[in-house]
Amino acid sequence: MAALTPASTAPAVAPVRTGRRPRYWRGAVLTVAGLYFLTPLISSFVFTVHVPGQGLTFAAYSGILSAEGFTESLFLSLSLAAATIALALLLVVPALIAVRLGPPRLRAVVEIVCMLPLVVPPIALVTGIATVLRWGPDHFSRTPLYQTFLAVQNESFPVVLVLAYTVLALPFVHRSLDAGLRAVDVPTLVEAARNCGAGRLYVILRVILPNLRSSLAGASFLTLALVLGEYTVASLLGFRPFAVWIVSVSGAEARMSVAVSLLSLLITWALLLVLSRAGTGPSTAVPGAGPSTAGSAASPSAPAPAAAPTPVPGKE
Repeated sequence: MAALTPASTAPAVAPVRTGRRPRYWRGAVLTVAGLYFLTPLISSFVFTVHVPGQGLTFAAYSGILSAEGFTESLFLSLSLAAATIALALLLVVPALIAVRLGPPRLRAVVEIVCMLPLVVPPIALVTGIATVLRWGPDHFSRTPLYQTFLAVQNESFPVVLVLAYTVLALPFVHRSLDAGLRAVDVPTLVEAARNCGAGRLYVILRVILPNLRSSLAGASFLTLALVLGEYTVASLLGFRPFAVWIVSVSGAEARMSVAVSLLSLLITWALLLVLSRAGTGPSTAVPGAGPSTAGSAASPSAPAPAAAPTPVPGKE
């Protein structure tokens, strides 16, 4: 009988020993990548601190804070970045949630609309914006829209740049949030929250957004990097954010412009660390499940309840 076959009759299988081979190509790839990224940065730093005939000097860095227009341009770029992040998330997050809950055929439409800025060059976009800004005041001079055209071009905070940057950031925000929503069962979460009596705004803010913390941080960082490094739109429209200020200073102070570029890179990295920390939060426990209940349910070593003995015929 198969059930009474002793275990010794089964053929013994010799254990297969697999040794780990050293993969030198990983170290080679990392070394090449490190040299590719670090060599320009080190060369730029040496250029800023080494002056032929004078030796080492940090005058390029000590004069950054006192340079004319540095503080104003950096603060303007950070303000534009914050407004762009808020507007882009306000537009894309509800749209993608509605697409997840609505007909599936709308996903392709939303994706095409969000990907259009990758097809249209920024120079074409800014040319159209400049044409509208020149055409508007002439045709709406006797209407309330005239003040609107002037307000969006205010040099202290140009709203037109926020609108342009939002359009340019749509592909990156869409990709980041769409990847996060694909990993979340949105219909089930929404249905469960609505059955508990939660409203739509509560469902979005307290149920869906906490599950998209990493995606929101990634979209915010991509938008921040885009705004801090964008030059074409701001320059052609006549505004002076941080990137335009760096180019304007490079003509007179070459070493200072390179030093400011390195400083902007460090600022971007620091903000990336802040956003990455904001994107990772403590895991929340299941409501209503105490520690003892969760431990007993998840513990694999918990003893199973003893089964009742089976009665033997003739021995009752």
